[in-house]
Amino acid sequence: MDGTAPIIDVTGLNKHFGDKHVVKDLSLQVSQGEIFGFLGPNGSGKTTSIRMLCGLLTPDSGSGTCLGMDVITESAGIKRKVGYMTQRFSLWEDLTIAENLDFVARMFGMPRRREAVDRALEDLGLSTRRKQLAGTLSGGWKQRLALASCLLHEPKLLLLDEPTAGVDPKARRDFWEEIHRLSNAGITVLVSTHYMDEAERCHRLGYIAYGELLASGSGEEVVRSQHLVTFEISGDIAPGMAEALRKLPGSELVASFGSALHVSGRDGPLLERGLAAQVADGALKMRRVDTSLEDAFINLMQGSRDQFEAAP
Repeated sequence: MDGTAPIIDVTGLNKHFGDKHVVKDLSLQVSQGEIFGFLGPNGSGKTTSIRMLCGLLTPDSGSGTCLGMDVITESAGIKRKVGYMTQRFSLWEDLTIAENLDFVARMFGMPRRREAVDRALEDLGLSTRRKQLAGTLSGGWKQRLALASCLLHEPKLLLLDEPTAGVDPKARRDFWEEIHRLSNAGITVLVSTHYMDEAERCHRLGYIAYGELLASGSGEEVVRSQHLVTFEISGDIAPGMAEALRKLPGSELVASFGSALHVSGRDGPLLERGLAAQVADGALKMRRVDTSLEDAFINLMQGSRDQFEAAP
């Protein structure tokens, strides 16, 4: 925090759909220029949270501000000043890139539309494709067009809902380079993602599961909050080894990492003794490693339960 008011500052936001409580007491602060990542399983409330923050959904209760405007009473004003990129491509496939951007500029009532469109095309590297129909674009180019449309009206806050789903690794990397360029220019970004490499590119993270924000902070802070000790098991790993390691005293998480296994637990000495017995014949090797962000999030995920599942 640099002493300025947060771009997002909400407390106790709740949202129900019928009898389903999809967001529970969400409290969140995001500073100017920060990239804040939302992670969590499908159906966890990430999209609903984002839509409440950008004015598309009205919270049932709670309070707070987004861009200095009240999230309950000034949602119309918020919608005009944020850029919101949805999970699915939502522009018009039978229009060209330039026509799509011009249409969006008209919806915002922007003066000097042509200049704004030309600037957006140039900034996102779309100028040479301005006459190409949007429906003929690859996933990565559609993503660029969607981001250009979000930036047309020069918002101070971008809300991106799984923006890189279905695009190739190079397009994802290029997209994140652009996000960091925007952050360096003072634009605040709240982004939901399932990719751990993208999570590591965020300044701070929040893990939301089934409506509840279970952990937040920098990547290092989230990892430390889980208090896990992690060992790597490598070598001649036989089928069924992972299941056997899950049954060891002190073992709380076993996950595959390439050809090795990561075994984590909160009681390090207990876990180490059990693992040492497993590798005593020399066929396997054991070494202590840093707990990764993925380890931490898998641990959070397996510790949360979908409240909409039928009771056993």
